[in-house]
Amino acid sequence: MTATATAGPADLAGHIERLDRDGYTIVHDAFDADLAAAIDEDIDRLEQELGIGFGGNGFEGRATTRVYNLLALGDLYAQIPVHPVVLPLMHHLLGKGCLVSSLSSITIHPGEGAQPIHADDQVIPGQKPRRSVTANSMWAITDFTEANGATRIVPGSHLLDHSPVYGQHYDSVPAEMPKGSILVWNGGFWHGGGANTTGQRRRGIAMNYCAGFIRQQENQQLGIPLETVRGFSPELQELCGFGVYQGLIGHIDRQSPAQRLLDPASATAMLWDRT
Repeated sequence: MTATATAGPADLAGHIERLDRDGYTIVHDAFDADLAAAIDEDIDRLEQELGIGFGGNGFEGRATTRVYNLLALGDLYAQIPVHPVVLPLMHHLLGKGCLVSSLSSITIHPGEGAQPIHADDQVIPGQKPRRSVTANSMWAITDFTEANGATRIVPGSHLLDHSPVYGQHYDSVPAEMPKGSILVWNGGFWHGGGANTTGQRRRGIAMNYCAGFIRQQENQQLGIPLETVRGFSPELQELCGFGVYQGLIGHIDRQSPAQRLLDPASATAMLWDRT
C-alpha cells in the first residue's frame, strides 16, 4: 500500500521531455492497487463524515464531490506529495523548494457535464508562455476513460501566449489511463474534467504544487494542525511551507516556521549567513 513507481533515469528523462514538449505526461504503474483501494475507501468515509455534497457551480461540478485539505484528514495522504517520480518532475518544472499548493479528492459522478477548459495558472498575472509557477498531478484512483470523465487536455497549450477564455469550447482529447496511473501537467496547460456518461463514478486525487515564491491554494500552515505536521517527515514539512525558500522568503525573525512552531532545535540557514 505504497506510492511506488518503476522509473529509472531514462524513464524520468522521457517524462521530462514530454512535459516540456506536450505540457503533460502520464506515469503508469505509479502506485499499487492496495493504496488505490485504501484511498477510495477513505474518501467514501470522509465524504460521509464531513457531509460532502456536490459543488453547486460549473467549475467544482454540479455532480462532483470534493474533499479538500487531505493532509489534515489522515496519515494515508502524507505519502502523496513526496511520490518518488512525481516530485522530481515538479522539481524540474518549479525548482527545488516548491510547495504543496493543494491536495484534494475529485469524484465525478454519473451525469456530470464537462468542466470548462482552463489553465491552473491563469489567475496569476504575467506574460505567457513562461516558466511554470504551478504544476499539477491527478492520481487515478479508478480507471479514467473518456466515458467516465477522464481529464480533457489540449496538448501543447502550455506554449501559447494566452490562457483559455472561461466557458468557451476548445478541441480537446481525453487523458485516459488505468487505475494506479498519475497524470502530470504544467500549470499553463489547458485542461478540464470530462463529462461522465456512465453509471459509475470516476475518482482521482488532485495533488497540486506551486513554486516556493507563489501563494498556496490551500493555506497549509493554518489548515493542518501542528500536531499533525510534527508527524510529517522534514521533507513534507518543507513542502507544506514550514521552511524558508532560498534562505530568505518566509522567515520569522530569522527563524523558519518549523523552528518557530514545530521544533526550536531545528536549524534555519539564512541567505545572509552565506556572506
